[in-house]
Amino acid sequence: MSFLDELRSEGWARLLAAARRKLERDGALSGSVSVAAPSEAERRVIIGLTGRYRPEDVKRLTVPLSDLDLFLTNRYAHGLREVLTELGGPLRDRAAERRTLDEERDRLLATASRGRHASEHWHSAWLEAMAADGTVTRLIRRGEGRLLTAAAHVLDHLPAQSTPLPVLAERATGDTKALSPGSPLASLVLRALALRSGLAAVPGDRVGQRTLWESAGVIVDDLASQVLVLNLPVRGQGPVADWLVEAARQGIPYRLTLHQLTHFPIALHDDPIFVCENPAVLRAAATELGARSAPLVCTEGIPSAACHRLVEAAGDGLRWRADFDWTGLRIVERAISRHRAAPWRMSAADYAAGLAESESTPLTGASAPSPWDVELAPLMELRGRTVMEERLIPALLSDLNRPGR
Repeated sequence: MSFLDELRSEGWARLLAAARRKLERDGALSGSVSVAAPSEAERRVIIGLTGRYRPEDVKRLTVPLSDLDLFLTNRYAHGLREVLTELGGPLRDRAAERRTLDEERDRLLATASRGRHASEHWHSAWLEAMAADGTVTRLIRRGEGRLLTAAAHVLDHLPAQSTPLPVLAERATGDTKALSPGSPLASLVLRALALRSGLAAVPGDRVGQRTLWESAGVIVDDLASQVLVLNLPVRGQGPVADWLVEAARQGIPYRLTLHQLTHFPIALHDDPIFVCENPAVLRAAATELGARSAPLVCTEGIPSAACHRLVEAAGDGLRWRADFDWTGLRIVERAISRHRAAPWRMSAADYAAGLAESESTPLTGASAPSPWDVELAPLMELRGRTVMEERLIPALLSDLNRPGR
């Protein structure tokens, strides 16, 4: 039996495995390795190489690497490095591997940080988060570091204007399926879009993820993209226009899809159109006002592509509001910049009045500005509480009530 066969025995296996890990990590014959809960065979081997007795109930046995190297050299004429190489192949230089890995990570992050949105906080936060949690390192180790560059290139194409997801994928990567739901590239891009929307994490459900894509003007499914409306002032002809006219005559809420709005575009009269975030507001308007309600659109959270397509036909008559939370401020700010909307009961005074009604939930997530009322965001930051739209329903219904309709 060769000395290698002896060193492959139970008494040596864990000790030499620990020695390999330490040498590959540190590169030097310094320090010690240990074996926890040693077996009888391991205890005897370590007693033999150290010359010190260890009791049978010992919990851990520790051996200096220098002692292990000297023992192997004296007994087998092979030092520790030679023994480990003979048993398991060449030792890896993990320190050099880490340096190479770090250099590649830094290169990829630097490349990704030079994109179209480099100056925006959410973009830098996206890269910092993926560097901190090891995402970039894992991509490199799997040979998929190119995905980070590809994700940054996709973001350079956003926000889009009602662009189908496969079209975006083809433009950014040359592969129409690269951003398919659940794909690694889609997951990276969605992490960025979540931060852009002020969310702490990517929603785990398809609906939430579709909403994120739509927040950047990307259409995942034109049938699933919908918007809820009440009493739209429609003019013109066509099946969708006819349905909406009849629904408004009866004061009945109606749900439109992006597919309908694309294939049967509608035109709107110049009446002011109000926009809210929560279905409870629209339901209350339909129940209490019916056909007397002013035109009302409900975004049901972050506006969908269908919502954006619809309100593009509304001209300058939009009055927009959302919850008094950070996401709500972002929704209203984007509505003002994209659709020339006017804020609707979104002032610091409206927030304070709603807050005085009763207790509410704490504000969470990254803060957002309120450029239409510079006092609002600081007041929300100071008070640290949300005010949901439902609390303002009486005031909102007063604005919506049109007795002469």
